Amino acid sequence: MPHLLLVDDDEDILSLLTTFFCKHGHTVSVAEDGDAMFAALEKHPIDLIILDVMLRQEDGFSLCRRLRTTSTIPIIMLTAVADNTDRVVGLELGADDYLTKPFDQRELLARVKAVLRRTAAAAAVPKQDETRPVLCFAGWRLDVVRRELRSADNTLVLLSGAEFDLLLAFAEHPQRVLTRDQLIDIARGSTHVAYDRSIDVQVSRLRYKLEQDPKNPSIIRTIRSAGYVFLPEVTRG
Repeated sequence: MPHLLLVDDDEDILSLLTTFFCKHGHTVSVAEDGDAMFAALEKHPIDLIILDVMLRQEDGFSLCRRLRTTSTIPIIMLTAVADNTDRVVGLELGADDYLTKPFDQRELLARVKAVLRRTAAAAAVPKQDETRPVLCFAGWRLDVVRRELRSADNTLVLLSGAEFDLLLAFAEHPQRVLTRDQLIDIARGSTHVAYDRSIDVQVSRLRYKLEQDPKNPSIIRTIRSAGYVFLPEVTRG
């Protein structure tokens, strides 16, 4: 059973969602603040975190940023603010999905299942296709089996699940223009409920990790009114 960690300082929401997810076959742990969240992560093998933005102490954005320095556990963020700016900030910090309160519990369940399904499918792909364990480009090494990105000096660069899936989609289709819809289908599956700027946000995050000059990219180039093209030649190690 997938083990979810709910992080919210509203006891009613924690109780409601715990009952709902347990009823649908999930194991649930709860935390009311960042300290409790990190304690739960040390204690349990968590599969996905549902993280509220508006926490009374350290907010969800800050916690997401801290998590992404050490972990690639999938994160779905929740907020009571119906503002696209907050949604973009969450995605830029490495969240895998974002949902605005009030929400239908069934929609949250569907998003949880979709993120877990993508994570499981991505982890299973290397076992089915050992002919592409490492993709090399521009001095970088993308290990498909370990889901790791390493620089030319072998430094490990942490990627969120969504960032890894998108980079893999680019590396498997180099030197051709891909539209945003094509990237969503390749990286996340056609069942993913796409947000208009989600791909743009993830591309921006990848550029800051891959490019020497993110404002003048030499690896992922924007093609106006068309999409993106992955410029380097890719070899299989």
